Amino acid sequence: MALPIFASDALSSVAYAPQELLMILLTGGLAFLAFSPWIAAAVVVLLIVVVVSYRQLIKAYPSGGGDYEVARTNLGEVPGVVVASALLVDYVLTVAVSVSSGVDNIISALPFLAPGRVELAVAFVVLIVIVNLRGVREASLVFAIPTYVFIGSVVVMIAVGLFQTAIGDPPVASSAEFAVQAEDLTQAAVILLVLRAFSSGCSALTGVEAVSNGVPAFRKPKVRNAQTTLALMGGIAILLFSGLTALALISGVHYAENPCSLVGFDCETAVQPSLMAQVAAATFGMGSIPFYVIQAATACVLLLAANTAFNGFPLLGSVLARDGYAPKALNTRGDRLVYSNGMIILGIVAIGVIVIYQANLTTLIQLYIIGVFVSFSLGQLGMVRHWRRMLRETTRVEARRDARAGAERAGAVKGLIINSVGATLTVFVLAIVTITKFTHGAWLVFLAIPILATLMIGVNRYYRDVEHEIEMTDDVHFGSAGDVALILVNRLQKPVAKAIDYALAAKHDKTLAVHVAVTKEEAEAIQAEWESHRMPIPLIIIESPYRTYAGPVAEFITQYRAKHGSTVVTVYLPQYIVGHWWESLLHNRRARRIGQQLMLVHGVTITLVPWLLDSSELIYGRRSRPLPGQERAGRPFEPDPVSSVPIVERSSLERPDDL
Repeated sequence: MALPIFASDALSSVAYAPQELLMILLTGGLAFLAFSPWIAAAVVVLLIVVVVSYRQLIKAYPSGGGDYEVARTNLGEVPGVVVASALLVDYVLTVAVSVSSGVDNIISALPFLAPGRVELAVAFVVLIVIVNLRGVREASLVFAIPTYVFIGSVVVMIAVGLFQTAIGDPPVASSAEFAVQAEDLTQAAVILLVLRAFSSGCSALTGVEAVSNGVPAFRKPKVRNAQTTLALMGGIAILLFSGLTALALISGVHYAENPCSLVGFDCETAVQPSLMAQVAAATFGMGSIPFYVIQAATACVLLLAANTAFNGFPLLGSVLARDGYAPKALNTRGDRLVYSNGMIILGIVAIGVIVIYQANLTTLIQLYIIGVFVSFSLGQLGMVRHWRRMLRETTRVEARRDARAGAERAGAVKGLIINSVGATLTVFVLAIVTITKFTHGAWLVFLAIPILATLMIGVNRYYRDVEHEIEMTDDVHFGSAGDVALILVNRLQKPVAKAIDYALAAKHDKTLAVHVAVTKEEAEAIQAEWESHRMPIPLIIIESPYRTYAGPVAEFITQYRAKHGSTVVTVYLPQYIVGHWWESLLHNRRARRIGQQLMLVHGVTITLVPWLLDSSELIYGRRSRPLPGQERAGRPFEPDPVSSVPIVERSSLERPDDL
């Protein structure tokens, strides 16, 4: 089960890596395809080195932190957040590239869907988000079947194609008859073209790090099982990549970045099939059952690779939030125990990328592997420093005396050699990828990674400052000079009466009602109504000719505390609870705005007193109050006579400064 869970990204990349490699070479003409076996061999060597290097990383860091943990522990904070930024960008592009490639293979089998390419890709992303938010188990058999069907069908196709070639009847692709309008290239341009083809072929390495990030999910012995899964993934990826590249060359697949450069191809009405579709059609025949099986399996495993990113991105986001480099909301699980905030963010950003680049696989590939090799390189450099530190801690003398220390030192020497080779190659490839893809759109990734890293460091500094500010010290004093409650009154209504009753039940030292009057007539009206209903607490009238509410109340509280000392002031704000979304647009929500402003005043606490309108039964399943004629036990908004205080005289109502 580990292979489909952690290796679907790496295995699915063989569906587009050979295609992009041959496509770049075809820019220079058919003769340049002669370079493809050597370039494919270089990609295979690099894949072997990376797989072997990550086996050492799994052994040294089985906690599941992957390149982020290695870089942060051994290289410092800045390299760590750079790796994290690169991985976040890589996860976004994994979704965009995998879904776009999956849609490309679907359209290759069903060309009539070509006009809705972008809409289809967006729909798949939305579907994956919904499925993950529902908390579907990743280890489900539903996820394993497409991966093994893909592996099995492609292996059978490679075997059949090579057998046909051996008996003298090689498969012939539908594009083999098309010539190519090649570009005139200088010697330097030829070298750059070959290097660019190599960097596109290196997209076959994406997803290799997924196993190192998921070591804790394995059964015991975790390290050995993870290393075995990584080795199997590497071996299968090499087999599929090499076999597809060989079959594409044998069958004469001509896949161009611009289909109109294929001489004889009707680029206006016809759809250029993917390399996988052309090889499958050449081997089994267009429209045959094996052809549709391969196309369906390829599309499914590519969508599964996108689903893998929806597990990696939220998990990395939660780790960054735990370490203080991302908002705490990313470390919050939803009702399905998944990191729903991270999934939603990933889905929105991936959809934006797909729409901007119109689900064009070739354009997206130019952005893709930058982040991969940034994390590869820094992770391997971190492992080199890790092994060197172990060698310093384990001296030669100790190794001679203690067999265990000797084994540890030998393992450190072996790991240092392997990861040094891995670091050298990945840094070299990163330089190649940067040079060849920078002007083709990769500059956006180089812009995004530093921005994300800077934001992460800024978030960490913010959390650190807040933690320092709220840290408990011995000079904290308890006890206040008094406790007063203020009920803000706009009009005398049942929600206000309920707030008064709550305040009286809390038994504050003093309970006052405050009305902010913008006109003299309004003040006189509320005074008369207050007296006619014989309300049990004093009413304070504060004039506000400029029609502001929070400011006059804040000034009153400040003056009150200046006169009476460090009094705790509790402000009660009645607030409507509605059941329809449109009802919130019909209320001015003044209580919430006033509360947010009063919270900036020292010594003030805010208490929101909910008044459930009848429509709130949509939320709570009951009415806030009975229908006419119905009885109910208790009237929570009616004042308790025992807690009541005498009504003050009118003269006192008009002079709040006397309080």
